[in-house]
Amino acid sequence: MLPLFLRSIKFLVGGAFIFVLALALFGTVSSWITDPPQPTAEEEFHHHPKELALKSDGPFGKFDNQQLQRGFLVFEKVCAACHSLNLVSFRDLQQIGYNEAEVKKIAKDWPFKQPVQDAKAGTWGERDNLPSDRFPKVYYPGTGTPPDLSLITKARHGGAAYVHSLLTGYEEKQPAELLAKFPGAKTPDGSHYNPYFANLNIAMPPPLTAADQVTYSDGTAATVENMAKDVSAFLVWTAEPTMERRHAAGLAVVIFLLIATGLAYGAYLTVWRGVKH
Repeated sequence: MLPLFLRSIKFLVGGAFIFVLALALFGTVSSWITDPPQPTAEEEFHHHPKELALKSDGPFGKFDNQQLQRGFLVFEKVCAACHSLNLVSFRDLQQIGYNEAEVKKIAKDWPFKQPVQDAKAGTWGERDNLPSDRFPKVYYPGTGTPPDLSLITKARHGGAAYVHSLLTGYEEKQPAELLAKFPGAKTPDGSHYNPYFANLNIAMPPPLTAADQVTYSDGTAATVENMAKDVSAFLVWTAEPTMERRHAAGLAVVIFLLIATGLAYGAYLTVWRGVKH
């Protein structure tokens, strides 16, 4: 008798639990239908990255070394004062067309040096960079460190298109519609309005402000648009410098599989020729 009573209690408790869950679900759904959540300022005014076409796009894409060198120049002259590139070595630049002597000069002249410690004195000093060194880290003690850009096109949704849109997307002031709808969303002092940034306001001031911030040796016009596109292409390379080899290996594997499939089918026809089904 007792086990039957316990089983009845078990079903009653389970039924009550299911009823409470169903009631909570019904309440949530009905409140969402009658009073749907309002979008936030970030959800309503954030822009998706603009379209950006690069020669490295797609399964057969290849890097344009001239463009990568222009992008490195933009990084060197504009971005490197604040952002690190610590997963890339100076000698890696030979992959985009710089010769050994040029790499040595770039490493030696780089404004940030390699930290070294004097074990006996217990003090730190600096030495010139070598081609085998990675780009030194940039530190801002007490104020936060801007993100390293080595993998930025992998770490951000949209990749190169995001970087390009962010660099070219600064606006002098917020839209009147935004302030009318969200009065509390005013850009704080020290920040800058950029609808391509996640929360619309970014601490980094516009890095590309005018044409000819750099001088391209190949005669390309150094407009803000071109500089943003070139540095975005360069950061695609820093994030995946082996992309071309990976594409070539993938193509070779696909061709091999096609040939192997044809040979296997030919062997199948030869073995079963003349055999009645």
